[in-house]
Amino acid sequence: MSVKHPVISITGSSGAGTSTAKVALEHIFRREKITPAVVEGDCFHRFDRAEFKEKAKEFEAAGKRLSHFSDEANLFDKIAELFKAYGETGEGLARHYVHDDEEAKLYGVEPGRFTDWEALGKGSDLLFYEGLHGGVKEVTPYIDLLMGIVPVVNLEWIQKIHRDTQMRGYSSEAVVENILSRMHDYIHFITPQFTYTDINFQRVPLVDTSNPFIARDVPTPDESVVVIRIRQPQKWGINFPWLTSMLKDAFMSRRNTLVVPAGKMMFAMELILAPIIHDMREAQQKAS
Repeated sequence: MSVKHPVISITGSSGAGTSTAKVALEHIFRREKITPAVVEGDCFHRFDRAEFKEKAKEFEAAGKRLSHFSDEANLFDKIAELFKAYGETGEGLARHYVHDDEEAKLYGVEPGRFTDWEALGKGSDLLFYEGLHGGVKEVTPYIDLLMGIVPVVNLEWIQKIHRDTQMRGYSSEAVVENILSRMHDYIHFITPQFTYTDINFQRVPLVDTSNPFIARDVPTPDESVVVIRIRQPQKWGINFPWLTSMLKDAFMSRRNTLVVPAGKMMFAMELILAPIIHDMREAQQKAS
């Protein structure tokens, strides 16, 4: 952990909604005049798109499954090296995974491939990671603030099914098969991370999602609440009475747990995270 070079990490499964937290933090960074070094977690996949397909065939021939959730398909040691190096020096090594033709034009690398490893962080104020494995045990010693975005699992599946069928062109059968094939790795590599998170944001539907595989629509914010669990409220100076007064219809369900309407999720994130980031920035400036 580092006062001079803080590391902030958001972890969550594919389709969980980490982008909402990313936008909230971007708003805070802009107001605090913070320049982040931004890293996307998929740059730490072990294999590019073509290599993954070949490795998956090898695994299948051996009676096993390979998924992007597992340690066999990712470079956890490289994430840890980046977080440790950045905390000590303000710089580290990362790369980009090129998703599509638009990014290919930007980086000069074919879609589905990685750019070369390169130094990043020079001139930045903090490191901001968003991805699948921002809270695996190898990296937690080097994180200053770790957040988890984790809808209840049925809702997470509904969101993934709708995203992958409507935006990525997969059949619903293919998406369900993908979910089932990754379940072992989800349980062993995704779920345990939320034990170590400082703050969890869990969206909970208020409508029936008993069978997520036949749901016609993703529950709307008006049909959901967000359960926010803060592991050590005293460490972060969390003022729950103030938060409940600022967030209409919010209430406490436990001494460290706030429940808010899902439509207020980003507002709640900013109210909670802005003072934390501000204090982090002040401590950094005093230490410089």
